[in-house]
Amino acid sequence: MDTRQFYVYIMANKRNTVLYTGMTNDIKRRIYEHKEKLVEGFTKKYNVVKLVYYEVFGDCTSAIRREKQIKAGSRKNKEELINNINKGWHDLYEQL
Repeated sequence: MDTRQFYVYIMANKRNTVLYTGMTNDIKRRIYEHKEKLVEGFTKKYNVVKLVYYEVFGDCTSAIRREKQIKAGSRKNKEELINNINKGWHDLYEQL
C-alpha cells in the first residue's frame, strides 16, 4: 500500500505581491529549496520565500488535479484560500 503524501502549496514573496503554486511529495525539502534559491526559475527570480498555504493528498493524481485547478484560478481565489487558513500570511514552513 502506498502511504506517501503529496502536497499542493502556495508561496509568496515577502511583500505578498507575488504568488507561486506548486506540487511536491516532500514539502519540507521543496520549500527549503525555494527558500535557499537552490532551483533556478520563477521563485528564485521573484524572491518567493514564504509558504503561506498547503493542502495534503493521498495520491499524486488528486494533487496534480488540485494544483492545476488553483493555478487556473484568479489571484483573488488564491488570496481567499490563503486567508481562510492563514489570515496573517505567516510563513508556515516552521510548522511542518
